Amino acid sequence: MLCSLTWPLQLGTVPTSPITEAAPLSLCAREPHVPADRLVAEMVPPPRFDAVRFDTYVPDPQQPSQVEAVKVLSDFASGLGGAHAVGGGKRRWFSRAPRNAAPAAPRGVYLDGGYGVGKTHLLASLWHATPAEPALKGFGTFVELTNLVGALGFQQTVRTLSGHRLLCIDEFELDDPGDTVLVSTLLGKLVDAGVALAATSNTLPGKLGEGRFAAADFLREIQGLSAHFRPLRIDGEDYRHRGLPEAPPPYSDEQVTKAAYATEDASLDDFPRLLEHLARVHPSRYGALTDGVRAVCLTDVQPVPDQSTALRLVVLADRLYDREVPVLASGLPFDRLFSDEMLNGGYRKKYFRAISRLTALARDAKALVAQ
Repeated sequence: MLCSLTWPLQLGTVPTSPITEAAPLSLCAREPHVPADRLVAEMVPPPRFDAVRFDTYVPDPQQPSQVEAVKVLSDFASGLGGAHAVGGGKRRWFSRAPRNAAPAAPRGVYLDGGYGVGKTHLLASLWHATPAEPALKGFGTFVELTNLVGALGFQQTVRTLSGHRLLCIDEFELDDPGDTVLVSTLLGKLVDAGVALAATSNTLPGKLGEGRFAAADFLREIQGLSAHFRPLRIDGEDYRHRGLPEAPPPYSDEQVTKAAYATEDASLDDFPRLLEHLARVHPSRYGALTDGVRAVCLTDVQPVPDQSTALRLVVLADRLYDREVPVLASGLPFDRLFSDEMLNGGYRKKYFRAISRLTALARDAKALVAQ
């Protein structure tokens, strides 16, 4: 059953001009299948981060660690040359060194910081700055990497990624022990093949902290790989709201519906039914769920009913943010999506990140109402 709004609109609800010929799209009408070759081809920074570079990162002048991060990562990228990257050599960065040689510097970096300090911007900048063809560099979220293993199989994934010079993993999921072991084992194989690594992560359940992720948790969970990572702390406030006006309040159902009909390739869905639909689509396919969608319009936004649903919504918010898809909504404001219990629990940083990103997308959607 489609979950877009299908009731007859009252006279005057939908504008006569300008207006698109077709009715809005519906996310709930989509159940995308993502073939394995697409999963490999899409291991690049998402559209929002396609043009970012180290020199487009704007450090907070009150946070010297942000300036230091740019320098460290720029140097790290410059050091990722060599025979392995051009595919002609068999040299391994982690092979046994001569007895009198100095210990090799870590060939992996872990970006440690709270949401909104620009970790993904810096991770994508590292990908862009690394001197290698795009086919020799990988960039993806933890969920996308585990889905690649599911689609290709473990050994084929190792073979596919072993020729890379760099693999960047955003949002490493420390809260899933099984997948953490799987990916840690995969990374061990890639390290042996000479692949450099870079990662960001969420925090473990119960590790509440205050605005930053715990490098010690990350290094402990990846166990034998920890020696290959240099933790790089990045302090600061959420840049998405630094000096910006407050997000617009929710609109009425009529305003959202009118905007959806007036916007080419916009989707229109009832929020509670969309949450039900997300349970039927694997989170690794949420990016494909939004293919071709230029704006997401939601009516009747309500508090998320449970944690499983909330975590699925977090993934959808991330994919919409990556693709720069504005979100126009009626109902409750986005800062009331998650209960106090959720915001004080082990996944609090995910929920605050989702609120931050949805608020930014709601700000981007203001122009849809004005058209």
